Amino acid sequence: MVIVGGWFEVDPDRRDDFVAERSDVIRRSRAEHGCIEYVIAADPVDPGRAVLFERWASQADLDVHLAALAAAPKSDGAQIAPTAVSIVVYDVSGERALA
Repeated sequence: MVIVGGWFEVDPDRRDDFVAERSDVIRRSRAEHGCIEYVIAADPVDPGRAVLFERWASQADLDVHLAALAAAPKSDGAQIAPTAVSIVVYDVSGERALA
């Protein structure tokens, strides 16, 4: 499993619009082979921040997803650009329930 986590810094007055603009990308990504979870959501404490969380069954599945994003037309409807971004990929060697 591979986890992708990160954040986007955006104008606080446009944060909810930033998240809403990405709803189609979220839906398409969730339908991709190997996608376990894909979320871009408003940070509940910081009004200028949106959080990214993805889980993929494998690095190969993530690679296909990233290639599709790179090949997609840049006119995906998104007009609000983040002012800063941090996204990190984590390789998972195992998992267990919290309880």
